[in-house]
Amino acid sequence: MSEKHEPIFAGKLRITSVEAHPVRLWSHGKQGALPEFKSNCDPVRRHYHGPFAQLVSAIVAIVRTDKGITGFGVGGGGRVAVEIIKGHLRDLLVGTNPLKVELLWDQLYSAGSYYGRRGVFVMALSALDNAHWDIAGKFAAQPVYRLVGDTPRSRIPAYKTGGNLEKGQKLGFEHFKINPPFGRTEGTEGMRGNVEVLTDARRMIGSDATLMIDCGTHWDDVDYTLAMAERLREIRLRWIEEPLFPDDIEGYSRLVREVKGTQIASGEHEYTHHGFGELIRNRAVQVLQPDVTWSGGVTALRRIGRIADDHGLSFCPHRGGSLYGLPLALNSPSCELAESFGTGDNGTLLMEAISAPFKDGYYYPSETPGFGTQLTERLIREHSI
Repeated sequence: MSEKHEPIFAGKLRITSVEAHPVRLWSHGKQGALPEFKSNCDPVRRHYHGPFAQLVSAIVAIVRTDKGITGFGVGGGGRVAVEIIKGHLRDLLVGTNPLKVELLWDQLYSAGSYYGRRGVFVMALSALDNAHWDIAGKFAAQPVYRLVGDTPRSRIPAYKTGGNLEKGQKLGFEHFKINPPFGRTEGTEGMRGNVEVLTDARRMIGSDATLMIDCGTHWDDVDYTLAMAERLREIRLRWIEEPLFPDDIEGYSRLVREVKGTQIASGEHEYTHHGFGELIRNRAVQVLQPDVTWSGGVTALRRIGRIADDHGLSFCPHRGGSLYGLPLALNSPSCELAESFGTGDNGTLLMEAISAPFKDGYYYPSETPGFGTQLTERLIREHSI
C-alpha cells in the first residue's frame, strides 16, 4: 500500500442525515434462512451463521451533506448493524465534516470499543467509512482508487470464486477458487472425496491455471488440515483458505510453519488493523483477506495493506472485484489477484451496481468520482429487506 500520508481533503461539508438499509444481493434463495437440523449433534448447527453474518447481511449506508453530495457505503450486519447506526453512530456523525475520514473512523471505533471491537459493530462502521470515502471522492471529483494511493494500477487479474468452473472459463477467468465439499466430520472418506473433487478441478482448468480452496472453517482441526494439505500436494494449490475457526490463532501459526508449498490464507472474518496485527505478530497468516465492507472500511484496509507490505505478506481483499474492494487491490503492491464479485453470480441489480467492470480475465476501475457505483436511493429501497 502507498506510503503517502493520510489524505487531507480541504473543504467544508456538513453531514445532515445518516440512514442505512439491509439489502438483498442475490436474486435467488433466502439470505440466512434456517436449515433443517437432523439432530442436536448435526454438524450443520456449528455452521449455521444466521441472517447477520457477513455473506448474507449486506447493508447500505446513505450519508447526506449540506452541499448535496451523498455518499453510499456498503457494509454488513443486517438489521443489527442498521440499529447500531440508527441508535448510536448516527448521533456522532450528524453535523460533522465527512471529509475528515480518518478522524471520524478513529472516533467511531473508539465509541464502540466497549461492545464492538469485532463483528457486527465493525461491519456497521465499514458502511459509514465507505460512505465517507464516496463523499470525499465526489467532493474531489476523483475516483476513490486515485485517492487511496500514489500509483494505482489500471487493471488487475481476477479469480473466480465458487460456482461452475467451466462457466468461469467461458467468462475469461484463468484463476479459480472452489470449496472442498467435505469437512472434518466426514473423516477419511471425506478426505478421499475432497482429493477426487479437487483433482478433477485441476484437470479441468489445466496445469497452468491457478487453483485455491476455501474451506469455510469446516476442516476445523490442525491435524486434519495438515493431512489434507499433504494429500493435495500434487494438485499445487496456491492457498488453503480458512480451514480453522478464526480464533484458533495457535492452530494457524502451526499451519504456517508446517504446510509446505501452499500458503495459508485467512482474515475474511477478522476485523480492523488491530485484529490483523495480532495474526501477523503470531505468524498465523500468509495471505491477508480483509473485506472492505466488514473489516472496517477503506480506512482500516489501507492500514491493513500497509502492515502486509511491511511484513512481506500477500494482501488479497475478500471480494476485491467489487467497486468498494478494487481501489485497495489496485493500490497494493502485495495484491496480485482480485476476487470475483458479481461476475457470473446471478446477483440482483444492486449487486450489479457495485460490481467492477470485467473483461478478458481482468477487473478495471471506474473513473467516475467516488466509488463509481450505480447506486441510487431508489435502487437501495427497492432491494431493502
